[in-house]
Amino acid sequence: MNTIAEILERNARQWPGDVALVEINPQELESRHTTWRDYSLIESSPLDKFRSELTWREFDEKANRFANLLLARGYRKGDKIAILLMNCLEWLPIYFGVLKAGCMAVPLNFRYTADEIKYCLELADADALVFGPEFTGRVEQIVDRVPRLRMRVYVGDDCPSFAESYRTATAPVSAAEPCIRMTPEDEAAIYFSSGTTGFPKAIVLQHRCLLHSCEVEQAHHGQTKDDVFLCIPPLYHTGAKMHWFGSFLVGGRSVLLKGVKPEWILRAVSEERCTIVWLLVPWAQDILDAVDSGAVKLDEYKLDRWRLMHIGAQPVPPSLIKRWKTVFPGHDYDTNYGLSESTGPGAVHLGIENIDHVGAIGVAGYGWETKIVGSDGVTPVKPGEVGELALRGAGVLKEYYKNPEATAEILKPDGWLLTGDMAEERDGFIYLVDRAKDVIISGGENLYPVQIEDFIRGHNAVKDVAVIGLADARLGEIAAAIVSVKDGMTLSEDELSAYCLDLPRYKRPRKIIFAEVPRNPTGKIEKPKLRRMYGAAGLVAKQNEIGS
Repeated sequence: MNTIAEILERNARQWPGDVALVEINPQELESRHTTWRDYSLIESSPLDKFRSELTWREFDEKANRFANLLLARGYRKGDKIAILLMNCLEWLPIYFGVLKAGCMAVPLNFRYTADEIKYCLELADADALVFGPEFTGRVEQIVDRVPRLRMRVYVGDDCPSFAESYRTATAPVSAAEPCIRMTPEDEAAIYFSSGTTGFPKAIVLQHRCLLHSCEVEQAHHGQTKDDVFLCIPPLYHTGAKMHWFGSFLVGGRSVLLKGVKPEWILRAVSEERCTIVWLLVPWAQDILDAVDSGAVKLDEYKLDRWRLMHIGAQPVPPSLIKRWKTVFPGHDYDTNYGLSESTGPGAVHLGIENIDHVGAIGVAGYGWETKIVGSDGVTPVKPGEVGELALRGAGVLKEYYKNPEATAEILKPDGWLLTGDMAEERDGFIYLVDRAKDVIISGGENLYPVQIEDFIRGHNAVKDVAVIGLADARLGEIAAAIVSVKDGMTLSEDELSAYCLDLPRYKRPRKIIFAEVPRNPTGKIEKPKLRRMYGAAGLVAKQNEIGS
């Protein structure tokens, strides 16, 4: 196959009437004061927004209609079409419609402010914008300041005056295959880095990257046509979509769940008979906490088909997986490592057969090479030494769009990608130490926050923790732990300090702050935000606020 869109065409031919996508919106039920259980008892409910579905034929036809709309409006190969939508049934058909037209899909983070939306649209040279009702106000603020947008398409009811309705625009358009010729080396999409170290960069991925991602995911987790994948994270991010690619490759059904409450996740698994669920660390913790507290009772759900729980996007505390296997002993478990520059997850993976190595991110993934290099970015370090993780494979980005200097910093001429993540190899397995930019240098010692965070999470009362460096006149930096305590439990600074006595003295946090730990939609701790909040000026302001 030359492009990932050909997989959709094949699925529509082979399984036209089979369900491809299901959307479940429990929030719609709550807004109407109707329970999920009550809904399932209503034979013909008007709550069509709670559950809807698409067959493979309908999925393909919708993609074709959008592709043909773009072509009819004069869009051509290489034009950039931005997508700003919450997860919904329209998201993936629009994405594939962009690809079928030969254009480049540009997914946008739904948390972006109006100015951030404008910044990314201009950085990517976006030629059109598709957006949903949640973003009308933000788009209205900037739409007149981005003259390059020749088309603004609105997905939803009550279309604003500055856009056109997706349903109205696509209804009269042909559903025939557009047949635009493309190669694996053609550019397919621009994704944005998470921006954890500053303004996001525009990552150019080719069709070969997307095709490789399908193969990687299916090779790691053995999806079959009978598997049902529960997708919860946002589709704009490579982590969610590229895990779905494994099911997409084999024509398996997938469920888009709009919400992360433990009871919603378990109910979706139960009623949709899901077999594979990808979770972020906070969601897995919430499920276990809800089970422990009795807020959810597992015997109320049919979970017998659930075979795999896997986690990615951030370091996974071994204590969490130990708890999970106690509650769900029949589950296979895997963790996956990747970054948007490597087309998402799977460049490194633990492997379900390596549960005894929980704590490691694993070994080189299917079709990938790995090495850990020293400060020159080239020479491998010895096993057991900390260096920067480098990757090579078909999923490596082509470039940062319009940023050759940044591209040259991470992409070597021989194809190796420098990840910016510090790691070490022990017994043949790769262990993630921390982001290079998050390393704390205290009194000449390198402190790796992830190691300290993993230790503190072992305390029974700790729900979440983030460790950052704060400026110190004597030591340069000190480690500060921002700690979130589990609901219904208490924890004092003295108690946590006593617990940390089992850490080497230089690794013990010098400051403990009890507060919520902010995470972005993909589960990563927002450390720049914490540094702004608790850095010198921010910490004083926060202490004054607490004191008042």
